[in-house]
Amino acid sequence: MSAPIEISKNRKRFPKWIKVTSTILIVIVLIVAGTGLYLTKKSLPSIKGNLTISTLYRKVEVVRDGKGVPHISAKSLHDLYVAQGFVTAQDRLFQMDLSRRQASGQLSEVIGDATVERDSYFRTLGLRRAAEASYSKYDKNGQNVLNWYAEGVNAYIKYAIKEKKLPVEFKILKYKPSKWTAIDSLVIGKYMAFDLGGHWNEQAFRYYALNKFPKDKALELFPANNDLDPYIIPSNTSKIDVEKSFASAIIPPVWNGSNDWVVSGAKTKSGKPLLADDPHLGLATPAIWYETQLKSGDMNVSGVIFAGVPGIIVGHNEHIAWGVTNVGPDVQDLYIEKRNPNKSDEFLYDGQWEKAQVINETIKIKGKKNKVLPVMITRHGPVISEFASDAGKDTVFSLQWTALQPTTELEAVLKFDVAKDWNSFKEGLALFEAPAQNFVFASDDGTIAYRANGKIPIRKKGDGLMPVPGWTSDYGWKGSIPYDELPTIVNPKEGFISSANNKVVDDSYPYHISNSWAQPYRQLRIQEVLKKNDKLTVKDMQKLQMDEMNLQAKEHAPKFIKSINQNKDQLSSVEKSALKELEKWNFIDDKDEASPLIFQMWMTEINKALFDQQISNDMMDLFGDRKVVVDQLLRDSLNGKKVIWVDEQGGIDKLLLKTFKSTIKNISKTDGENAAKWKWGDHHKVAFEHPLSSIKVLSYFFNARDPIPVGGSATTVKAAGYDDQGIVDHGASWRTVVDFADLSKSVNIVGPGQSGNLGSKWYSDQMEDWANGTYHTTSLKNVKGVKEMFEPGKTKKK
Repeated sequence: MSAPIEISKNRKRFPKWIKVTSTILIVIVLIVAGTGLYLTKKSLPSIKGNLTISTLYRKVEVVRDGKGVPHISAKSLHDLYVAQGFVTAQDRLFQMDLSRRQASGQLSEVIGDATVERDSYFRTLGLRRAAEASYSKYDKNGQNVLNWYAEGVNAYIKYAIKEKKLPVEFKILKYKPSKWTAIDSLVIGKYMAFDLGGHWNEQAFRYYALNKFPKDKALELFPANNDLDPYIIPSNTSKIDVEKSFASAIIPPVWNGSNDWVVSGAKTKSGKPLLADDPHLGLATPAIWYETQLKSGDMNVSGVIFAGVPGIIVGHNEHIAWGVTNVGPDVQDLYIEKRNPNKSDEFLYDGQWEKAQVINETIKIKGKKNKVLPVMITRHGPVISEFASDAGKDTVFSLQWTALQPTTELEAVLKFDVAKDWNSFKEGLALFEAPAQNFVFASDDGTIAYRANGKIPIRKKGDGLMPVPGWTSDYGWKGSIPYDELPTIVNPKEGFISSANNKVVDDSYPYHISNSWAQPYRQLRIQEVLKKNDKLTVKDMQKLQMDEMNLQAKEHAPKFIKSINQNKDQLSSVEKSALKELEKWNFIDDKDEASPLIFQMWMTEINKALFDQQISNDMMDLFGDRKVVVDQLLRDSLNGKKVIWVDEQGGIDKLLLKTFKSTIKNISKTDGENAAKWKWGDHHKVAFEHPLSSIKVLSYFFNARDPIPVGGSATTVKAAGYDDQGIVDHGASWRTVVDFADLSKSVNIVGPGQSGNLGSKWYSDQMEDWANGTYHTTSLKNVKGVKEMFEPGKTKKK
């Protein structure tokens, strides 16, 4: 054995075991890395040359352009959707499998104990049950498309297993994907309705707040200008422990929203319409969106779809373009149900005990015994307040939700893809019920239009603000807003229409849509830019999508500064330096500036001061209106109104001074005391994390690169919401601009890239593009790139 290494004459020697262990670890890491690289490369799909697919009728051509976007051309719709299923699986099979498992409550089957509560929640909701009920509502054409797509996915699964081409994630988790079905595609659609929410959590939070705090204090946490009638919380009913019931509930990110706008030819340089859309969802690897072109017969459409679903849900064809944002309507109601103390499956309704449907959901758990979860479904919907605890309570919450009803969104999508004008596009809108979306539209005849579209319930009593009694018919739904009366605009005199999850209509509208709207700042900024320019171009649209002007800061920061200046003698030198940075700020959330960091962290400290000692983290997760409410609390207090939550902190001036000091102290600990050198981007970075990267060692493989500093924030048009660690995890995974001066192309970004396959050159090639606003062009014709031909016959490589 060799002698230990001596570092220096005056230092201790390393023990032999450290040297040996270090060497072994280095060798193991090199072996693992080498094996991983080999498996990764081996599992990459073959996307060049000829491949036979047994279910095809005729040849199909697939050309992947320079960004990996597949352009699929087929002679028949059957072959087109078979090919779309096959091609999407080539790039996104693991994501597709994980998506259907998550929505169906089947993750534990391949992961184990860690996801049992999550599975229990989704089994209770019943997204898969809703998908199964929806399938029978589809017409023959819709069912055919779903099944043709499934044929293509299954052809690739069979091929990948045989040729050992399954993505490396399957090898890590040690399982193989099961057969794809039409229901799998529909349940992914139902999950998107879940992800875009419906406000049951806010109802639960308000119920909690009114039971925990004095009424006037609780009401300050409600949406502004509400007309709460407290009688809807009956005094003779046992209170439900919201905190215990929903501690494990899965709550979608607050304001999974979007931006979109459309401009008429009267306001563009070309004299033709422009349409821009950037839907905001989770930012991860792979991208939630998958860009594709589909061409067959008269159909030639390009855009994006969720991996696992056929068609194109947002995009353009040779005549029209359309984009979406979330309406965010009140389409969910919590019902307070009275249970029969002698029979746990009976609930009171109009004086009679009514038997609930009980479905025993079997959750398979990797390496463990199955868990049988009894799900009770009342006339209103599933009992969701007991999924993580034992039954037997005399009062529970059930959930009524439009997305749990049979719906036919795919039929709508198929009509969108071939529509030629506003009238034919509206035929599709009539079929698109859940989730409710703001659609903006333009066509080559110059029409621009908008509709808040979807199934929005009309209530007999109440307005979706609070949970309501389930034991009486007084609070049921009595249909939905008539299709012809949904908010609609066609060719407005302003020459543009924009949407950013803001309030859709004024109070003169005869129907209730929502109590909860997004902060208004993105919409205000979009309108500000569009109003002042009558020669708009594609470049202007791209610039606006990447706009970092923070109008929330523009509203609040000057008043904050004025308040702090009243107590300037109490500031330290670093606090004075930080205040100076704020005073010269132009309100742009630039990644290289100190002021955005100070303001964002200050708002965080204000939130903590107001709520941390009084509301638990679990309940804060239910508080979906928090940002809007805090804006209003600050606005009212700064304008001299009495605000209990602020007054408890000693008033607005004391609150601002205390939180400013804690903000500067926190930043100084990590960034030093020279405020001029602080940078927002050091605390605000986009990572596009892979689901398996939660396992630390795997993060080095699946997360493509170090996080990238970015500007913007949750309130800028360039939406960049972030978590507690400063990782940007919510924003526009897809950005598109369509110019009607040339409908044969569009400019787009799909962050972080098209492929979900580690090792693909398209795995993360758009990560920098996303951060910097570098768009690629996608064409409808004369596409060049990597060509693959699919032919009828036995599935094997030629």
